[in-house]
Amino acid sequence: MASAFPPSSIRPILIEVASLLTSRNETISIAETAAGGIISASLLSVPGASKFYRGGLTLYTLESRIQFAGWTEENKKNYNGPNAEVVSGLAKNVREKLGSTYCLCESGTAGPGGSGATPNRKPDFVALAVASEDGVVTEETTTGVNGDREKNMVEFARLGLELLKRVISEKAEGPKI
Repeated sequence: MASAFPPSSIRPILIEVASLLTSRNETISIAETAAGGIISASLLSVPGASKFYRGGLTLYTLESRIQFAGWTEENKKNYNGPNAEVVSGLAKNVREKLGSTYCLCESGTAGPGGSGATPNRKPDFVALAVASEDGVVTEETTTGVNGDREKNMVEFARLGLELLKRVISEKAEGPKI
């Protein structure tokens, strides 16, 4: 019987990411919000994770971002939902603090509710960032599963790992000419 964890939609990309990191002697740290720890737990489910996993934070509340991710009261006051700027800043800060090659950050609106006032406050929206010494790559997208909280959480994790794989793979290929 197959294990229910990590989720089946994450397993293939998880194995690829772990293999890339291990073969290149690179490390990852995680800063996640709406995925609730699924990214970190999935990475830690891979045998040998201690070779590439530096640590992770589940920054679900704005207060946790102030305490652990370099946010100020000003950031909290001006917060208007998940977006590329938010995840970029969190990823850079956590990468620096944990000394990892990469930091993957996720922040989304899992549902079932959400203010819906702007697209980034509707259930199924996620902002992603991968920080490295070369800078930060961001992506904003939707999952297409609307207000299903659990499915969104898993999709946020899968999409984040997909972005991480692309960033690592492009770096491995070298600059494009």
